[in-house]
Amino acid sequence: MVTRRQFNQGMVAVALSGLATHLRAATLFSESATLTGNTQLIPDANGILDLPEGFSYEVISKLDDPMNDGLTVPDRADGMGCIPIDDKRVVLVRNHEIPLSKKAQLAQDKVQPSRVLKAYDTYASGLPLSGGTSSIVYNLQTREVEHQCMSILGTIRNCSGGVTPWGSWLTCEESVDKASDRIGKDHGYVFEVPATARELVDPEPIKAMGRFNHEAACVDPATGIVYLTEDRQDSLFYRYIPNIPGKLQAGGKLQALMVSGQPKFDTRNTKAPFIEEHQDYACEWLDLDNVDSPEDDLRHRGYAKGAALFARGEGIHFGTNEMYFCCTSGGKKELGQIMRYVPTPLTANQSSDEQTGSLSIFVESHSKATFNFGDNIALAPNGHLMVCEDQYSAIVDNHLRGVTPEGEVYDFAKVRWQTEPAGACFSPDGKTLFVNLYSPTLTLAITGPWQNLYG
Repeated sequence: MVTRRQFNQGMVAVALSGLATHLRAATLFSESATLTGNTQLIPDANGILDLPEGFSYEVISKLDDPMNDGLTVPDRADGMGCIPIDDKRVVLVRNHEIPLSKKAQLAQDKVQPSRVLKAYDTYASGLPLSGGTSSIVYNLQTREVEHQCMSILGTIRNCSGGVTPWGSWLTCEESVDKASDRIGKDHGYVFEVPATARELVDPEPIKAMGRFNHEAACVDPATGIVYLTEDRQDSLFYRYIPNIPGKLQAGGKLQALMVSGQPKFDTRNTKAPFIEEHQDYACEWLDLDNVDSPEDDLRHRGYAKGAALFARGEGIHFGTNEMYFCCTSGGKKELGQIMRYVPTPLTANQSSDEQTGSLSIFVESHSKATFNFGDNIALAPNGHLMVCEDQYSAIVDNHLRGVTPEGEVYDFAKVRWQTEPAGACFSPDGKTLFVNLYSPTLTLAITGPWQNLYG
């Protein structure tokens, strides 16, 4: 039986054979197309991604493509961020969710001493662990990749993350593996990757941000507070208040969200009493200690203090004055939720750690056909959310789902491969949506009439 994220190798060979790096989908239609609630997806002749009329994609990077550093594009492309360089170029920093069980993919002749020295961790054999990030310099005008390289190496299961207002990507390890006779260091940290990286950077874990099963991050540009999700069925929702905004390595305070007056509040909605969508709950934040959590019990200790529970927190995105994050298996049907958190504006005499907020369920799925296991999330230029599905089934039917500001869900794209879409992010001008297909790695640039989407 084919399990989650596995792909029939015969199908892979057929799908990838003949793919040029800049293959264009056969979905080029009128740029004036307007979508309705019953979005019609046009079957992709290439068998990769069905899109609405007027939208098209190009493949800009794929598994085993040669990169400028002499390495090749790794597999399992997951979370991704888009960071502007200048008025025509961006950097895509792309996670590779490679677990400890997958041996290093670098051939012996590619493992130069400098690469080992710049890897966060190695196996006992001396080979770097193969998780990490790759960086792509992409020209929005020529629609060409100008540079590709590995930017972080030696980590485990880099799942998602988030861009920062100061021009970097926070890559998060979804792992709590510890140093052993097999590997040299503990894992479960957040690392920062600058947009300027054109080769491997020295990976330095931001230990004050906690050691747990990290998923994603987003930064409130007004305060510099970093909000963090955790991929556990009994996860918490965290925030990191840096001592110096923009200088995360300078230390800070890690806190967990608590619903005011209702300690140990359960947002998962999998058992009564149930909470309704769009009902606001006032929140406050609890200080956490011993955040390096050698026993992997940070969430248990936070819950014991009164923190709220969430069902597998995943992708998170900060909008104008609020943030949205997915809880993959939450809800009465356990098909997924999208949470909305709104920080309360700070008064003149308040410090960041006094800031409170309100929490609500923005969307809860009651049908697989509507929304099933939301993961990475992005904000489209028209104010809609774009959500990547990650179903756990032998034969998946994953989509990119659009969500209107009113919470109405519609289909934007259907993945034709036996894999998940991941890493959705928009270019600064709002004209291009970048998205990964998880395995075999494929990174797409999608363009079309965003201004008319679902209008």
